[in-house]
Amino acid sequence: MKNLADSFPASSSSKPADRTGGTAAKPLRLGLLTALVIGSMIGSGVFSLPQNMASGAGAAAVLIGWLITGAGMLMLAFVYQTLATRKSLLDNGIYAYAQASAGDFVGFNSAWGYWVSAWIGNVGYLVIVFGTLGYFFPVFGDGNTPSAVLAASIALWSMHAVILRGVRSAAVLNAITTIAKVIPLLLFIVLAALAFRSHVIAQDFWGNAKLGSVFTQVRSTMLITVWVFIGIEGANVFSARAQRREDIGRATLLGFAVVLLLLMAVSLLSLGIVSQGELASMKNPSMAGVLEKAVGSWGAVVISLGLLVSVGGALLAWTLLAAETLFTPANGGVMPKFLARSNSHGVPANALWVTNGLVQLFLIITLVSNATYQALISLATSMILIPYLFSAVYATRIAMRGDGYAPGESARTRDMLIGSAATAYCCWLLYAAGPKYLLLSALLYAPGVLLYGWAKRERGARVFKPFEFVILAALLVLAAVAGWLLATGALGF
Repeated sequence: MKNLADSFPASSSSKPADRTGGTAAKPLRLGLLTALVIGSMIGSGVFSLPQNMASGAGAAAVLIGWLITGAGMLMLAFVYQTLATRKSLLDNGIYAYAQASAGDFVGFNSAWGYWVSAWIGNVGYLVIVFGTLGYFFPVFGDGNTPSAVLAASIALWSMHAVILRGVRSAAVLNAITTIAKVIPLLLFIVLAALAFRSHVIAQDFWGNAKLGSVFTQVRSTMLITVWVFIGIEGANVFSARAQRREDIGRATLLGFAVVLLLLMAVSLLSLGIVSQGELASMKNPSMAGVLEKAVGSWGAVVISLGLLVSVGGALLAWTLLAAETLFTPANGGVMPKFLARSNSHGVPANALWVTNGLVQLFLIITLVSNATYQALISLATSMILIPYLFSAVYATRIAMRGDGYAPGESARTRDMLIGSAATAYCCWLLYAAGPKYLLLSALLYAPGVLLYGWAKRERGARVFKPFEFVILAALLVLAAVAGWLLATGALGF
């Protein structure tokens, strides 16, 4: 199987039409790419962030958690910037970097894990949207009642119809909603800063016996902080549609900087208004409760409305990312051919139908399982850790080999250190996630093997290389263990 890079023209100035199935889709400029990154990261997570963080950590551990996450995610942002520059012919980095590093099966699993994470996250978004509306309309409950699922389904397929009209049109709409969602966050930060009381944040600053050691508290924040940063790679996923390749890295760093400042401000200022114990017991979206405490009931209404706009935009951005994540590998020969088809507007229509079909299925499943928003985002976060690790390893590998660098170029050492730091951070995240969600992730990775085999058989290619059988065996063993533990009730979701 040839490298993905060989499937495209050698020039980085190739028209976007050449990379999107022969369509005349307009390219995405820096502003739209940055909005996709910010829009992907700012969804529902920030509105529940105060309670999510306080539930397992005191103010000191929250601050330490942000410092670790900020440094780690900055390294990951630099990784995606470097790869966009050094490997400009590789489109949809989440898939392509893993495929170029370790072959088709690893590349497929990176794309598969990212895609599953995306649409499970979308289910979580829809649950919290109608859970928030349940504050005003009790019929929606916590977002998983029959009425909530029906309304969520209508919203899902309405968005589906908008995206089918064109990726760029959807990206423009996402940019508008991104601006709209940042406004209530800025309002919260200003009002929270005015209401901030230092003696409140000083209470149990280092936590208490119930929360455990500072290390335990910091570890409890990891999946939460990663969840709110998922989407940092958004510009790389849409690399084939970028007007200029250098804008991909710029969009990634700009988006990261904006979101980091917003998230840190929201979580730390909240601890200066409401004590850790009270904040931990708040109903989500907890930002609404915090602002209500600071300024009155109108504050809760403003935040609730802001969440609806924010999640709507994030849902749109992540549906675009999910469809693109199936579309590019299908063109590369590791997904079935029908997923590589696009409509007259340049939209990967079949990939979009499959993605939203599964979102719809899981919405129905929430009626039976009563899956909570927190459980859904934890699983979605765990699924995406492996693709992030693959990207970090690949960046380290090309820097060590000098692949894409001029002889003697000093940037190699810097990029190698950055890649190594990002790799270490991703390994730490896998440890922090714990065995429960890693086993559940294996259970969701395993069915992808059937799709990969289908794609290979379609093209008459050998399905697995010798070393890939080792990966396959490990994956199936972990999935079998997870299935057995679920069946016996030892592993709950």
